[in-house]
Amino acid sequence: MIAMFVDLAVRDFLDRAELVYPDRVGIVDEPRQPAPSWGAVTYRDVARLARAQAAGLDGLGVPAGGRVAIVSQNAARLLVSFFGVSGWGRVLVPVNFRLTAPEVDHIVRDSGTEVLLLDPELAHLREATTAKHVLVLGEDDDTIFDRAHEPIEHPIAESATATLNYTSGTTARPKGVQLTHRNLWLNAVVFGLHLALTDDDVLLHTLPMFHANGWGLPYALTGVGGRHVVLRKVDGAEILHRIDRHGVTLLCGAPAVVSAVLDAASAWDGPVPGRGRVRVVVAGAPPPTRLIERTDEELGWEFVQIYGLTETSPLLTVNRMRAEWRDLDPLRRARRLGRAGAPALGVRLRVADDGEVLTRTNHNLDGYWDKPEETARALAGGWFHTGDGGSLADGYLTISDRKKDVIVSGGENVSSIEVEDALTAHPAVREAAVIGIPDDTWGELVTAIVVLEDDTATADDLVAHCRERLAGFKCPRRVEFTDALPRTATGKIEKYALREPFWKGREKRVN
Repeated sequence: MIAMFVDLAVRDFLDRAELVYPDRVGIVDEPRQPAPSWGAVTYRDVARLARAQAAGLDGLGVPAGGRVAIVSQNAARLLVSFFGVSGWGRVLVPVNFRLTAPEVDHIVRDSGTEVLLLDPELAHLREATTAKHVLVLGEDDDTIFDRAHEPIEHPIAESATATLNYTSGTTARPKGVQLTHRNLWLNAVVFGLHLALTDDDVLLHTLPMFHANGWGLPYALTGVGGRHVVLRKVDGAEILHRIDRHGVTLLCGAPAVVSAVLDAASAWDGPVPGRGRVRVVVAGAPPPTRLIERTDEELGWEFVQIYGLTETSPLLTVNRMRAEWRDLDPLRRARRLGRAGAPALGVRLRVADDGEVLTRTNHNLDGYWDKPEETARALAGGWFHTGDGGSLADGYLTISDRKKDVIVSGGENVSSIEVEDALTAHPAVREAAVIGIPDDTWGELVTAIVVLEDDTATADDLVAHCRERLAGFKCPRRVEFTDALPRTATGKIEKYALREPFWKGREKRVN
């Protein structure tokens, strides 16, 4: 008996789109960008461009397994690179476009990048990098995309690294996360299944594509023949305009993206676009309960929450509306949707004795590039250690905090997420971040950094509001007000930046 085994590869998604939907518009490029916009591109041309990019890398002498880094805001050229680089056997290194020149050069050096592709607004980085070839998107397209030759077909094993994604590096040098073709293929298919993707779907790329490879949707949506609409910069009003103009059915992002849309919707003239049609997928930070309620009430969009990490490709859990919840009042529905979610198909979760969430899944990283000891720690016992604290009940995971974000005050553990949720339930609070700061009496003092909608609330008002909802030891003992919270490119609040002034000069970040 002859057994057949076919390796999974990310190019499978593009091959299907080209075969089944060649004349369908696959990508609508960002019209306002420094590189010439590609406009509307059919899947036949997406595949041609991907082959041309692979041929361009052949011409530069980049071998199979060679590293190709790209630093770009959302653009069709970046989207094509997920296939043009990895689809012909090289390793794509998508880099956060907000990093400094030394940070980008560290990634170039650490990864062994041979070719660095730069957004035109980041062309200055070519003076500060050690990459052998540095090319600017748009300006150097004739070299990047060789339309005159067919690419060399390198055999691809599903165990081969397809992308090398660098972690945020907020407390140390960023680590390169090796994700294989198998990791990315299964993540994309499982995510597509849980979102029920079809060829009617239109995805607005509000999520930076560099972030965990756009959560796998550049692959999944291409495979089913859906349409990608590229958005270069997140803006609430522009998101609504694009949804209206392109018939968008799906978008992704951190809770801050939804907040921006809600702000814009309050000034929108007429019905909010996408009501009853759009589903918005949120991750990156636990969303406030009130945000979930408002998404339903004010936008009429389906709120979907997922949980995962770059190291898990990223999908681990999914939380969508269930038939059993439809008759619940809005607050109870929102609370159910506020959990991280149930394990996605093929994902196994458990909570360790110390409260850390562990997972076994085909989406887990192959390893940290050139860091065997850190890989061994992360995958100890055959489970990936997420670094998040949480609990499992009725099949659903609730994240209580990053382990490092748990505040120990007076000997009690306080979840900053729980306190933030209580604060944002106050109508005067736009957003809040809760951190622990050193205190001689309490060890760590529960401290709230708050952005107000208006000036109608005082610190005392907010503490009293929390006392109605939380045990006394969980309530903020200090409240500070600010105009805005620092965020990463993906919309996560940079709590380390908020902590820094309070902990500066101390050897330890616990007290």
